[in-house]
Amino acid sequence: MLGFGLNQVTMANASIDEFIESAARLGMVGVELRNDLGRPIFDGRPAESVRQKLRDHGLRLLGLSQVYPFNRWTGDIAADVQALVDLAGELGAETISLIPCNDGTGIDTATRQNDLVQSLERCLPLLEAADMVALVEPLGFTRSSLRSKAELVVAIEKLAAHSHFRLVHDTFHHTLSGGGPFYPDHTGIVHISGVTDADVPVDQMEDAHRVLIDANDRLGNVDQITALRDAGYQGAYSFECFSPNIHRHPSVEDAIRTSMNFISSQLQKEIAA
Repeated sequence: MLGFGLNQVTMANASIDEFIESAARLGMVGVELRNDLGRPIFDGRPAESVRQKLRDHGLRLLGLSQVYPFNRWTGDIAADVQALVDLAGELGAETISLIPCNDGTGIDTATRQNDLVQSLERCLPLLEAADMVALVEPLGFTRSSLRSKAELVVAIEKLAAHSHFRLVHDTFHHTLSGGGPFYPDHTGIVHISGVTDADVPVDQMEDAHRVLIDANDRLGNVDQITALRDAGYQGAYSFECFSPNIHRHPSVEDAIRTSMNFISSQLQKEIAA
């Protein structure tokens, strides 16, 4: 059985308590919490209170998001990374999340690769001091300064920093970036979401199109999950849906459960075939 996780953005309108309680009822292995939902992180709750709530409900804190844009390294970005590392330590989070610049600047090959290596190199001592892992998420948009998982893996290996940097395999961004190799040994988490709008071209897909996965999914989530599982990935598959339609869904917990059941049933069919 897959280990499903739940990213807080999927239930962006829920309170922190509602979100954690829903994740527990759904049988999630853990959750990802965020600092970019347009309100105080954890709804203003103290970190220790949130940590205890997660413990009480048997949930791991898979990750804490996010620092953006991590690959435009400045003193402010360094301070943001340190603050997120410190907060992750208070919460017992397994990882923090680093997001690349996504504004269309610095995307030529030389600038892109230099910025990436420099930022990873400067971030590494902060992670080493705290024994923390950072998840780096390539974004498939053409305006992104880091689209390629392969490019990220090369940079991590160049720094011999596999112990402190892992990549995010996001099924949406994998599709937008044109697919390519899977890196199960470098993958720290898998983000899953579907696109069911039949009219939007792949190169025009945006976060707002990202919904729960069903039979109309255009991203090949089941195939990607199967490939990752068969390649040896054993971590969590975390729902990360940005669509306002999901956020406004009157029974979002039930909708997530339906999507979990759909994915599991499709995987069972593949195993039986």
